Amino acid sequence: MKDTTSRQLVITRVREQGREIRSFDMRPMAAAGEGAAAAARVEYLPGQVASLRAGDDARSFYFAFASAPEDEDLEFLIKRAGGDGGQALYHLGEGAQVELTGVVGHGFALDAHKGKDLILIAMGTGIAPLRSTLRHALSRPDDFGQLVVLYGVRTPDDFCYRNETETWKAAGVELRQVVSKPDGYEWAGSTGYVQSLLDHVLPSLNDPVAFVCGSPEMITHTRDRLQEMGLPPDSILTNY
Repeated sequence: MKDTTSRQLVITRVREQGREIRSFDMRPMAAAGEGAAAAARVEYLPGQVASLRAGDDARSFYFAFASAPEDEDLEFLIKRAGGDGGQALYHLGEGAQVELTGVVGHGFALDAHKGKDLILIAMGTGIAPLRSTLRHALSRPDDFGQLVVLYGVRTPDDFCYRNETETWKAAGVELRQVVSKPDGYEWAGSTGYVQSLLDHVLPSLNDPVAFVCGSPEMITHTRDRLQEMGLPPDSILTNY
């Protein structure tokens, strides 16, 4: 599923998330001469990636949707130090306009995994496409088994969506978090890398499928660990 239709978005809300990470809610704008209700929804799958362009910069930058396809607004996590893309968008405020130049990546077609347990494994801002996936799965709870989120970051200050985690848990999500660089922080939770959490959850699941988002190195290590634990390659999915 690839959408190459260009459209204008307006930023409706900006929130601080992790350390030097902000979430941006954006809404499609109606074309000139049309009423606000005429703005077309952006069609995408959980896990897909938007190509965004801001201001006079001719380049487009890629950010995964953090919102679910059924959400009213589009949402993205943008890191201040996230390369040229982060520099182009991080300091924008409410009312600023951004151009969506396309939707790329195969994303996660959840309909193919009905009845299965879902393990969502994220590192850093890789939580964005998995939040999209989780929100979509929570909107149809009868379609899936256990939902498990394994989320790793460098320091406790790097966790995003901390205001949502209790809501996830109340909905039955098993959330496990891990920090790789806890020195200098108050942190009583698990330390190490996110793939280390698999030993605690994978054996208890029935016919699970894993969705993995993070750095290429993290994805490789996580895929290797999942296969060592007996998960077949076709049950280990990435969004791009």
